[in-house]
Amino acid sequence: MGYKEMYQSWLDNPYFDEDTKAELKSIAGDDKEIEDRFYTELEFGTAGLRGVIGAGMNRMNIYTVRKATQGLANYIKKVGKEAQGVAIAFDSRRMSPEFADEAALCLAANGIKAYVFESLRPTPELSYAVRKLGCTAGINITASHNPPEYNGYKVYWEDGAQIPPPHDKGIMDEVKAVTDFATVKTMEKEEAKKAGLYEVIGAAIDDAYIAELKKLVVHQDAINQVKDTLKIVYTPLHGTGNIPVRRVLKELGFQNVYVVPEQEKPDGEFPTVSYPNPEAEEAFVLGLAMAKKLDADLVLATDPDADRLGVYVKDSKTGEYHSLTGNMSGCLIGDYVIGQRKEREGLPKDGAFIKSIVSTNMADAIAKYYGIQLVEVLTGFKFIGQKMLEFETKGTGTYLFGMEESYGCLTGTYARDKDAVVASMTLCEAAAYYKTQGKTLWDAMIDMYEKYGYYKDDVKAITLKGIEGLEKIQTILETLRADAPKEIGGYKVLKVRDYKKDTITDLADGKVTPTGLPVSNVLYYELEDDAWVCVRPSGTEPKVKFYYGIKGTSLEEADAKSESLGKEVLAMIEKML
Repeated sequence: MGYKEMYQSWLDNPYFDEDTKAELKSIAGDDKEIEDRFYTELEFGTAGLRGVIGAGMNRMNIYTVRKATQGLANYIKKVGKEAQGVAIAFDSRRMSPEFADEAALCLAANGIKAYVFESLRPTPELSYAVRKLGCTAGINITASHNPPEYNGYKVYWEDGAQIPPPHDKGIMDEVKAVTDFATVKTMEKEEAKKAGLYEVIGAAIDDAYIAELKKLVVHQDAINQVKDTLKIVYTPLHGTGNIPVRRVLKELGFQNVYVVPEQEKPDGEFPTVSYPNPEAEEAFVLGLAMAKKLDADLVLATDPDADRLGVYVKDSKTGEYHSLTGNMSGCLIGDYVIGQRKEREGLPKDGAFIKSIVSTNMADAIAKYYGIQLVEVLTGFKFIGQKMLEFETKGTGTYLFGMEESYGCLTGTYARDKDAVVASMTLCEAAAYYKTQGKTLWDAMIDMYEKYGYYKDDVKAITLKGIEGLEKIQTILETLRADAPKEIGGYKVLKVRDYKKDTITDLADGKVTPTGLPVSNVLYYELEDDAWVCVRPSGTEPKVKFYYGIKGTSLEEADAKSESLGKEVLAMIEKML
């Protein structure tokens, strides 16, 4: 059936509600829009669903959410784990509470108990709740930092990480097998509650989650010393971080936490930003203005589901505020956590720092300095979660810290996803600790550069929408795969990692070894002078991403080297478009 026929079938089918049909009728005659909504189904990928909210097969709506949930329910029953239930959370986006309920009632109709948070909660708390309640799985309704027209549906497994292999494929297959929307089960909420299949959760999980975070504090003494003088500006960017971030900072004793009033309240339209991404400069415009008035020490921003943290820190020498990339804040937190643990109790022989392959080589330098193993995983925090599970079940390592460049890290093992709440807490603790030594976080960052090297990492992305865009992205990857460059931006290529073929090719002697990681459509170039470039399609947006990193001898040199390599990478790609 073609897209026009699928469009008509939605209009004719009595299963779909009148509001959905009215929306579809409003686009009658707009062939391009109809095609975009019906040329394919919204794909249930390894991270779940993510798409624009609206009517149609290729959109986020109650029907695509129900269909995904029916597939998940079928898989849970297939593996015999329906008795454990599923935890469900949601963020501040449009339709998030409605989608959470649709998922819960579909599970309930399949005889699987749903534990639903009473109101919006951060992603990491959902990860924690799955473990705390002993659930089979978790569902989080969020599109993270995407623009307001998007929503998403993330699935977690019983270890608290996003669905790992082989469960990801198993669930995807079951979702695909649901071909008729009308076969999807659902039931009334009151009926589900009476049957004990819909339980509202909230304060008890909140309290237990916050207690886990507070256990990780090392220097309460430092916090007590500077709690009256350290000034923190925070923005939740209209999302879920507002209550938990403020709560944990307050309970630790921080007296001067100022919340950006215009961005405090949950709002799925995200009225103060074009999209709620703490990686973007615009996310900090209001926070920085406030920080300058108050002479604050640092500015924090969490994304709508509070798994990513953006940071600006004050340079006391110039009065300027410097932004920290995810690589910088991750390494700052990681170095603090690992260094303090070493000082306090020593480090385990099998201690590990885990990072994604597109994260900074500074992590490698930190691991080497502390004599711990550096473990690389594919992009996506679930792979860090998977490694944590492996450590626990096989006794092959002790998790010390995990990070990825996209502004996400995890201190502690209470959850299996990145956590901006604990990152905010730990960074404020580190700021307090360094303040007792007469240093700012920026001073600590400079100390790290001096100690480990001036690493600078960046990412460029090219957006290629629609069917043609997907084809172009594939062409770029295949062109590079077929003819590997010998040099990039003046740097000699030493090794080529092809994660799709599971090969690492040494260009000097032609020797080929396996990557040892799951198959993924990613190319990675190890360059001379500790530089690197990585190319991968985005898993959540219609983009091809180019990650790169260099090592300099000063901030100025590192900036210049990075800028030059970035331009060369883009020029190389543009030739292929």
